[in-house]
Order: sequence, then structure tokens, then C-alpha cells
Amino acid sequence: MTFAGSPDRVEAELVPRHGYDFDSFRISGFPRKPSLALLRALVRAAGAPLACAAILQRRRPNVVLGGGGYVAGPMVAAARLLRIPAALTEADAHLGLANRLAAPFARRVFLAYAVEGREPPKYRVTGRPVPTREPVSRAEARASFDLPPDGHVLLVAGGSQGARALNDFAVAAWGDAGPAVLHLCGVRYHDELAGRVSRAEYRLLPYVDDFGAAATAADLTISRAGGTVWELASVGAPAILVPSPNVTADHQSLNARHFEQGGGALVIAETDLSQLRPLVAELLEAPERLESMRGAMLAMARPEAAAEIAEELIALARY
Repeated sequence: MTFAGSPDRVEAELVPRHGYDFDSFRISGFPRKPSLALLRALVRAAGAPLACAAILQRRRPNVVLGGGGYVAGPMVAAARLLRIPAALTEADAHLGLANRLAAPFARRVFLAYAVEGREPPKYRVTGRPVPTREPVSRAEARASFDLPPDGHVLLVAGGSQGARALNDFAVAAWGDAGPAVLHLCGVRYHDELAGRVSRAEYRLLPYVDDFGAAATAADLTISRAGGTVWELASVGAPAILVPSPNVTADHQSLNARHFEQGGGALVIAETDLSQLRPLVAELLEAPERLESMRGAMLAMARPEAAAEIAEELIALARY
């Protein structure tokens, strides 16, 4: 198995670190407004399929899987030209523009959520694959993050890049007093927030490698509603989801509503953050409600997502 993508994205560093070969090609997303950056992106997009075809001819794969986003499109298109079976994954409850453009070149599209108008057999709802790690107990998880073994713990997570609104609110609400907090603020926000936290029970970290363990340590999680919601579901973590207002087609709200309708989460708009503090206090004092939400999250989890996708890819490779 090999990987390909942009040399400017995080995968260019992560993939080799984990021992896999990585082929890079120049590609970038399309800005929404006319600009020099848009022109540059169009030029790169025009040349990307040829660069991808060269990678495929060198690697000679049996099947290609696109992970969604603008990086996947030209690789899946090149695979179609070379008659290599290809598939796509969509992580959100809205089929993004890049996947809508690439879907005609793919034989399968694996959806994290049901999307209206996208029907089998080409489209298959599998959930979103999450990292598989050895499960840990709550006591072990708390110890690993230097959290108190007893009492309430709140996890605050703004996604891989952090979320300024959530960060500022959490520090203001619980930086001086309140339940123990494990706050994953994002690398770019860590230094500026560190000086605003004044107690040992408030653990401020830029990120963690094992998000599932972080969620296991907590009684309740406040989170954005991107791909990490599936990791919350996998460990049965009750959540208050605050969708980012800065995403295409408001897809994080669609993601969040899926888990709210299933009973595992509550949804609050970023404009209503003032409701968070009393809601957190109410939930932390309602263990039966949290237990019900925990069960609902586990019921919605899709722990076999990766295996289902792998089986389909093997079948495609046999065409």
C-alpha cells in the first residue's frame, strides 16, 4: 500500500513517519472568489491528472481509494483513464464539491452518512473509519493525561486545527474553577492560552495522538462536528456538539444532527455558546442521562467501517 497527495499537507509528513511510501503531486483547493490564488489552483488542477497518471504507472496499483477533498479528484480521474478501479470516501453528511466532481470516475463511494439521492450499489453507507487501538479503562485514560481519578472530567476539543471560539469560551468558563478539564486547543492556539489557565486540574494540550482515550477519560465532551464525532461514538462518549459555521454547506450541522437525532449528543450553535456552561453543569449532575447518551453513541458507532471498505476494495481489485 502506498499513499499520494500534496507536499504541502500534513500527510506528507505523517505517512513516511508511519513507514509508508508517499508520492507527491502539486494540487490545491479552489478559492471561492476570483484571485491570483484561484488562477494558480486552476493551473495546478490542469496538470495534476498527468502527474497522477505517472504515479499510477510507476506504482501499478490494483485499486485506488480517494480520501475525499481536492487531492483525491485527479488521482481517481487518472485511475479511470488507466482502467484501474477506484473508489471514494465521504466523511460528512454532505457530498463535497470535489467528491461530486470525482464520483463519475469512481466505481464505489463510501459514505459516512446517508446522503439523499446517492443510492446503492455505487453508494454505500459504511460510517467513517476510526483508528483501532487497544481499549483503555476510564481510570487508565485519566492517569495517562494526569487527570484526577475521581470527580467529573470535561473534554473540550476543537478539531485538529483547534477552534478559537470554543477555546476562548472554555478558558473563560472553567479556567479558574469547575470540573477537571482536558482541553485540546490546537497547536496554533496553545501558547496564547497557556497563560490564562490557573489550576492544575485544567489540562491544556495542543492535541493528543489517541483521541479515543481522551474521550474515554471524560464524562462529557464538547466538540466540533467533523470526523472526530465517529471517534466519540466508537467509545460511547456523550457529547455537546458545536458545529463550525465556517465550513462548506454547513455540513458539520448535518453531521451533528445525525448524532442528536440518535440520542447521543446535543447540538448548540456557536452563536449560543452562553448556553454551554449551565448545560454542562446540568448534564454532569445527571448520570442516568449521560449513561443513556453513552449507549446511544455506541449504538450509532460503525466499528466495522474500515473492514467493510477494505473488503469492497479487494473485490474491486479483482475486476
